Amino acid sequence: MLNPANRGLYAITDGPRDDLLAWVETVLDAGATLLQYRDKSNAADRRRVEAAALQKLCMRFKIPLIINDDVALAAEVGAAGVHLGEDDIDIASARAQLGATAIIGVSCYDSLQRARELAQRGASYLAFGSFFDSPTKPAARRATPDLLIAAREFSLPLVAIGGITAQNGANLIQAGADYLAVISGIFGATDSAAAVRKYVRLFASV
Repeated sequence: MLNPANRGLYAITDGPRDDLLAWVETVLDAGATLLQYRDKSNAADRRRVEAAALQKLCMRFKIPLIINDDVALAAEVGAAGVHLGEDDIDIASARAQLGATAIIGVSCYDSLQRARELAQRGASYLAFGSFFDSPTKPAARRATPDLLIAAREFSLPLVAIGGITAQNGANLIQAGADYLAVISGIFGATDSAAAVRKYVRLFASV
């Protein structure tokens, strides 16, 4: 399960890259508190190898590894949990495969009602977004900080995602975000370590 005190940057990988492990090591060393392996390709063998290597790296840094969408892969490599979207399997099925203590995160998009239902079904955290224009998902539904404020009633960790930068993230933390999930802001940064540290400083300053 997630440690309530372990707030911070939720780093998400995006697609295959030759320097994936080196990049992730840099990001974890710079202060990310959660890592999600997100690779939408069909390269099952490569994804299996990468996920296993990332799990070892995350164990070294004592950081939970979350696998995007793929419960079977999460179980195979011993990841801490899985992140589920609206078209993925249900929470109960995922927990049956991963165990009672697994982290089962869910996308709630712009819907407080969806968050309420998934909280009742045993979600470990609730993710809302996109809050800003996102190069990863340009057509994503748009969430507002008011959703984070309202979702505090569920007493679960809240994740904000979508176009979040070191310049616009502070308001989301103030509204109730426990984690800022970032893809292109660090994945596409020239200096990933410096980018990570900027997000980390937001949590210290808010």
